[in-house]
Amino acid sequence: MILLVLVASVLIAGVTVIQYREQAKDYHENRLERKEEQIRQAITFTLQRTTYPITTANLGLIFKDEIYRIAIIENANFNLYDLEGQLIKSSRPKFDNDSVSLCLETHVLNALRGSVDKRYVEAAAAAGERYQASYTYILDGKFKPIGILHLPYFEENSFYYSELREFLFRLGGVYLLMLFSAVALAYFISKYITRSLQTVSDKLIQTRLARTNEKIFLDDASEEISKLITAYNGMIDELELSAAKLARSEREQAWREMAKQVAHEIKNPLTPMRLSVQSFERKFNPEDPEIRQRMAEFSKTLIQQIDTLSSIASAFSNFAKMPAQQNETLNVPEIVKLALDIFNEPYIHFMTDSEELIAKMDRTQLIRVVTNLVKNAIQAVPEVPQPRILVSVAAEGKWVKIMVADNGVGIADANRDKVFEPKFTTKSSGMGLGLGMVRTIVETYSGSIDFTSQPGKGTVFTVRLPRIVEPE
Repeated sequence: MILLVLVASVLIAGVTVIQYREQAKDYHENRLERKEEQIRQAITFTLQRTTYPITTANLGLIFKDEIYRIAIIENANFNLYDLEGQLIKSSRPKFDNDSVSLCLETHVLNALRGSVDKRYVEAAAAAGERYQASYTYILDGKFKPIGILHLPYFEENSFYYSELREFLFRLGGVYLLMLFSAVALAYFISKYITRSLQTVSDKLIQTRLARTNEKIFLDDASEEISKLITAYNGMIDELELSAAKLARSEREQAWREMAKQVAHEIKNPLTPMRLSVQSFERKFNPEDPEIRQRMAEFSKTLIQQIDTLSSIASAFSNFAKMPAQQNETLNVPEIVKLALDIFNEPYIHFMTDSEELIAKMDRTQLIRVVTNLVKNAIQAVPEVPQPRILVSVAAEGKWVKIMVADNGVGIADANRDKVFEPKFTTKSSGMGLGLGMVRTIVETYSGSIDFTSQPGKGTVFTVRLPRIVEPE
C-alpha cells in the first residue's frame, strides 16, 4: 500500500508537469497566431487606405509612421522585409535596430517559400529565454506577395511555473497525508492479519521432536488461517507418531549395539581363559615342585578374567554407566605386566623405566585397555617374518604413558580417521568395537589415546593417563 501511494504520487507529479508544459506550449502558439492575425489585419487596413501604389518599394513609405501606431495598439513589435529578405521597416526604436537582423537567413526564406500556408514559425532561445518568430507574406489587393511580416514572440512562463509550483505543493501535501494514512492503515491491517500468523509462528518455533507439542486453537480466525492451523495440528499428530516410532527404533538399535558390544567384550576374557586352561593342561605336572605357585598364578589369571566378565555383566544392566567408573590407586606397570601374563606369544616384550607409576583407574578397565591393544597388535603381525610387539610404560610429566608398538602391516591413510569409530574394522572377523571402547574407557578417566602408523612398517598406540605423584 505504501509503495502504491509513492508510485502514484510520482506518476501524477510527472503527468502534471508534462500537462502544464503542453498547456503552456499550446497557449503560446495560440497567442502568437492571434497577435499575428491582428497585425496582418491592421497592415491590410493600412494598405487599403494608402494613396501610394501598393508595391514592395513603397512599403517603407506606407508604414513610415503607421508601423509605430500599429505596434502600440497591438502591444507587439514587428518587422517588415522585402521578398529577398532585406529589412524595410522595424517598429522598434532606432537605438534597438542593432538587435534586429537586417537580412533574413536563407533557410527562413526557403521554408517560407515551400510552406503550403505561406507561413513559417521558428523556435529558438536567447539569453536563457524561449521565443518564437513567425514569418508570413504581406499580400496586395490581388493576393500577390509584396513583403514579409516578421513577428518575434517571447514566451513568458513565470505565471505557469508559479501555478505549477503551487499545484505540486498542494498535491504533495495531499499525498503526504495519504502516505501517513497508508502507513497507519497498513500497520493496523498487518497487525490484524499477522496476529494469528504470529501465534502459528511461535508454535512452530517451539515445536520439538523429542517432546509433546501443543496444538493451536484460535477463535474468529479467517478461513485461510483456519486451514493453516488445521494443517499444523495434523502435522503435530503425525509428528508424535513419528517421534514414538523413532524413539522405539532408537531403543531397539541401542540394545542391539549394546548386545554386540557386550558380546565383543565377553570374548576378550574368554579367549585368554581358554588359552590359559589349555596351557595349564598341557604343562600340568603333579610332580613339579612349583606346582602350587603355578596353580596360584593360574587361579589368579582366571579370577581376573572372571572379574572382568562379572563387571561386564553388572554394567549391562545400565548402559549409561558402562564402563563403570571405579577409581582405584594403581601401580600401572604392575597392572600392565599382569595383563600381559595371559598372552603366550614369545614376541611380546614388556619394559618400564620405573617400577612404580601411580594412577587412579579401575583395575579391570585398565586390563581391558591393554588387552585390546595387544590383541590388535597380535592380529597385525601374523604374516611378518620376525614379529615383535613391545609394551612399555613410562612417566611423561603429569602423565603415565603406555605404548603398544608392533612391526605389523600398519594402518592405511584412508582408514586413519575411522580407527576409533564403533563397528569399523579391517579384519575378516570381529565387530570393530575394541578400539572404540578403549578410547571411551581412557577418556572416562580424563586420559587420551592416539597412534602413529606407517603402512608396511608398523603402528604405535599411545595411552596417556593422569599420573599421581606421591610426596617424598
